[in-house]
Amino acid sequence: MRESEDLLVIIRHAPHDSNWLREGLDAALVGAAFGQSVRLLFMGQGALALCREQQAGAPGQKASLPTIDMLEMYDIDQLNVPQRVLDDLKLPLEALVDGVTPLSERQVKALFSQNRPILNF
Repeated sequence: MRESEDLLVIIRHAPHDSNWLREGLDAALVGAAFGQSVRLLFMGQGALALCREQQAGAPGQKASLPTIDMLEMYDIDQLNVPQRVLDDLKLPLEALVDGVTPLSERQVKALFSQNRPILNF
């Protein structure tokens, strides 16, 4: 098994569903701020956080899109989503922010088979 140096952060919760999305993005930013290479994998409802057009949340709830837009400033440029999730949610790639790479089931399994720290949100 190949040793991987990057941190895999998995986002499974939709924007405005809970604080889990914000917590996952914050963890990714902290890892990157400390020099860790970070890869984000948006699964299930978490893929909705990648939509260009997002509705505002409840009053006082911070939007996640500005945080996603600034990930590149922290050298977080690996935004992945399983193609199956895009198909299930009927989300075309064009509806997502720039830089998102769809992954096949085989590629997703390969991410999990590498020896790396994984944070699940």
